[in-house]
Amino acid sequence: MTEPVLFAIDGRGVATITLNRPARLNAVNLAMRDLLWEYLRACRDHPDARAVVFRGAGRSFSAGADISEFGTAPDLLSARRARHERDLWGLLLSLDLPLLARMHGHCFGAGLELPLCCDLRVAEAGTRFALPEVTLGYIPSAGGTQTLPRLIPPGAAADLILTGEPVGAAEALRWGLVDAVAPAGGLDAALEEALARALADPAAAMASRRARAAGAEFAPRAGHR
Repeated sequence: MTEPVLFAIDGRGVATITLNRPARLNAVNLAMRDLLWEYLRACRDHPDARAVVFRGAGRSFSAGADISEFGTAPDLLSARRARHERDLWGLLLSLDLPLLARMHGHCFGAGLELPLCCDLRVAEAGTRFALPEVTLGYIPSAGGTQTLPRLIPPGAAADLILTGEPVGAAEALRWGLVDAVAPAGGLDAALEEALARALADPAAAMASRRARAAGAEFAPRAGHR
């Protein structure tokens, strides 16, 4: 059976984590969450790791959470306990390594929230981005309501969160949702350029993520001093 998440680390110390359910547009299920947890811990603890790249197999980065598993937990408390004991998104944000997302196809729901935790996001022309949870009667549950308004203009963030409507790559670039948009066929080259910058100056690559995280602890006026 093919693993739903793949992990590799190359001679440069670049760890690549690949979402690998292409037939389901890499919809994130519980098995994938468990593997992501293990692989992120491996990145944290690996002495030679220098950066982490997230990518999706097939036609999309990820269409979001696998809704076929919604409601399958034994009870609400068990579901919450599992999320707290394995805080995947908290672990991701705490990694002291540059994090990059290679985005294409659909980046919906958790498939957008994961890249929002990254330092650099490179997308292919034609990519679509959305937080469609509101159309299913709930809100983004992987930190999107917190990470998105700290990255793009608040009005644009509110529109994405409250309408669930997708936006294209050009708009995402204009808002700052992605750092670069590559032409069709040029995504890997654009990713390598971003990766080279991150490896050359990892502190600079991580500065924005750290500033956004630290800024959440202060009142707005603190940023004006």
